[in-house]
Amino acid sequence: MASVDISGNLLRVDLASETFRTERLPEEVIRKYLGGRGLGAKILFEELKPGLDPLGPDNKLVFAVGPVTGAPFGGNSRFTVMAKSPLTGGWGESSGGGFFGAELRFAGLYAVVVENMAESPVYVWIKDGQVEIHKAEYLWGKDPIQSIERIKSEVGETARVACIGMAGENQVRYACVTADVRYAAGRCGMGAVMGSKKLKALAVRGTGKVQLADKESFLDLKQKHADQSWAGLGKLMYDYGEDGFLDDLNASGRLPTKGFQRGTFEHAEALTGETMSKTMLVGRQTCFACRNSCYRVVKGEDPYSIDSEWGGPEYESVAALGSLCLVGDLNAVCKANELCNKYTLDTISTGVVVAFAMECYEKGFLTSKDADGLELTWGNHSAELQLIEKIARREGIGDLLAEGVARAAQKIGGGVEKFALTIKGQELPMHEPRGKKGVGLSYAVSNRGACHLQMIEQDDAWEVPQNMVPEVGLVKPTDRLDTSIDKVRLVKAAEDFKSMVDSLTLCIIDSFPAGPAPDVIFGLVNSVTGWNMRPAELAKIGERAFNLCRAFNIREGFSRKDDTLPERLMEPLPDGPYKGQRITYEELQLMLDNYYAIRGWDRNGIPTPMKLGELGLDFVAEQLRVLGNSMTSPTYFDLKQG
Repeated sequence: MASVDISGNLLRVDLASETFRTERLPEEVIRKYLGGRGLGAKILFEELKPGLDPLGPDNKLVFAVGPVTGAPFGGNSRFTVMAKSPLTGGWGESSGGGFFGAELRFAGLYAVVVENMAESPVYVWIKDGQVEIHKAEYLWGKDPIQSIERIKSEVGETARVACIGMAGENQVRYACVTADVRYAAGRCGMGAVMGSKKLKALAVRGTGKVQLADKESFLDLKQKHADQSWAGLGKLMYDYGEDGFLDDLNASGRLPTKGFQRGTFEHAEALTGETMSKTMLVGRQTCFACRNSCYRVVKGEDPYSIDSEWGGPEYESVAALGSLCLVGDLNAVCKANELCNKYTLDTISTGVVVAFAMECYEKGFLTSKDADGLELTWGNHSAELQLIEKIARREGIGDLLAEGVARAAQKIGGGVEKFALTIKGQELPMHEPRGKKGVGLSYAVSNRGACHLQMIEQDDAWEVPQNMVPEVGLVKPTDRLDTSIDKVRLVKAAEDFKSMVDSLTLCIIDSFPAGPAPDVIFGLVNSVTGWNMRPAELAKIGERAFNLCRAFNIREGFSRKDDTLPERLMEPLPDGPYKGQRITYEELQLMLDNYYAIRGWDRNGIPTPMKLGELGLDFVAEQLRVLGNSMTSPTYFDLKQG
C-alpha cells in the first residue's frame, strides 16, 4: 500500500480584522485526532478560556471534516460544526450532510476556524487557496433559499454554502446551521454562534481531489460498502427515509408522545414514512457519493401549502413536531418542519420546546394571555406553527422559548422543572430510554447534552451476537433492558467507536452496525490514507476525542451532578409493551459508578491523570490540575455488581 500526503490546511478567519491565515496540519496531528470532533475538540480546548460567553467575541466556531472526506464512497459526506454551546454552556457540536463537507476537502481544508466578530453582517468565500470576506447586510433577514441564491449569483453556481436564517441571526439558542438549504447541522445552537459573529454564511468551492493510497483496494471496498449498506438500512432509507422507523417504535411502545408521558400515539400511522411516501413524497435527495437517497422531498396543500424547495422531515422531526405534541396531521408536521428549515431552527429542540409550552398551558403555568393569545392545547397544530414563527423572531412568548426549555422553566418557576425534558440544558431527542436503557446511560453522560447519536446504535442492535467486535471492545450481547456492568462496558465501547466515526465525519446510516462491517470501514480509511491502522488504534482515537470533550465540560464546571436524567424518565411508562419500565435514580447511580470506573474517571466523573496520560492528553491533565478541579483518584475504583 502506497503512502500519500495526508497533511492538510487549517484556515483561520478573523472577522474583526477581516484577515485570514492558513496553517499546515502535520500528518501526526491528523493521525492522532483524525478530524471532525477530534480535531475540533483539540482546537477549542487549547484555545478557549473557560467561562467565556458563548455568544461573545471570544468564542470560536470550527467547521471540520476528516482525512477520508471527499473520497467517493457512501456516507462519506458529513461536516461538523463546533463551539462552546450557547444552549448548554458546554461542549457544542453538530453534524450536517450533503456536499458541503466534501467541498471543504476539495478546497484543501480540514478545518475552518472562525474567530472574533464582524462589525456588520458578512459572508466568507473560499475558493481553493483564496479567501474573501464579503459584506452581507443585504442578506440579513433573508432565508437560506434567498441567501444561497444570491451568494451563488455572486461567486458562482458551483459553490456550496452553509448559512443561517432568522433564528440564527436572532441568536435563538438552538438555531442550527444549514448547508445548501436542506442539510442541517441541528443541535447545540451553532447557528446562534454564527449569528453572534454576524457571519451569515460560509461559501466554498474546491477544485482538488482526495488522493488514494491504494486505488485498487479502495474500489473493491467501496463496492462492498455499497452492497452492505443497501442490504442493511439502505433500502429502507431509500423507500421511507428515517421516518421509516416510526411505525416500529410506536408498535414497540417507544415512540415519545405527549412530552414523553406516553410511548404510543393513536395517530402514529398517519405520520409514518410509508404514509409520507404514499401521500406527500415528490422526490428524494442524496448526499455526496451515496446511493441511499434517504432525504425526503415533500409537497402538500391541505391544510397548509408545503413548498418542496424546503425538502421534508425525517424521523426526529416528525416525532418531535408530531407525536411529542400530539399533532397527528402529517401535512401540519411537514409545515412545521418547513418553518424550522426556513428559519434554521433545530427541529428536535423546537418540538420539545413546543411540547413544554403545551404542558405548561395544560397545567396552568402559562395562560393564553402569556402566550400572546394562543391556545396552546395539545395537538393544536395552528398554535404550534405560530409559536415557531414567534420563536424565530423572538416575539412575545417566543423570546422566552427561544432560550430553550431549561432557561424557560427556570423563569416560569412553580415546579415546571419537573417536566423540563433536558439534560445539561439540551432538549431530549426522540428515543425512549425506558425501553432501551443503554440509551438512558448514554443520554446522561453525553458531552453535548441529551443526544441520540452518542452511541453508534441503540440497545436493540447490541442484543445481536453478530454485532460484537472484540477488537473495539464490543464483546458480549446484552438485553435492551439490562443495566449491568456488561451493558455499561458495551455503552463505553459503542461511544468510543461512534466518536471515531464522528472524527472521520462519516454517516451513521452507512456505518457499522446499521450496514457495512467494521473491517470494510477500517479498510476504506486505510486504502485512502495508507496508514494501515488497526481497529483498536482507531477506537482509541475515538476514546481520546470523547475524553477531550469531557474535559472541556469539566473545565466549564460540569461534573457527576450533570450526568442525570429528567424526572419524567424515572417515572414508569404508563402504556405499551414496556409499561411499568423506568430508570430509577439508584439504577442510574450504579451505572454511573461502573461507567466512570470503566472509563478511568474518578468518582465525580473527571478523567484521571492516568487515563489522560494513556491517551496522550497530558496537557489536558495539567490544565485541569492548574484550574483546581478535583482529580483525587489516580487509579480506577472497583466495579460494582448490581
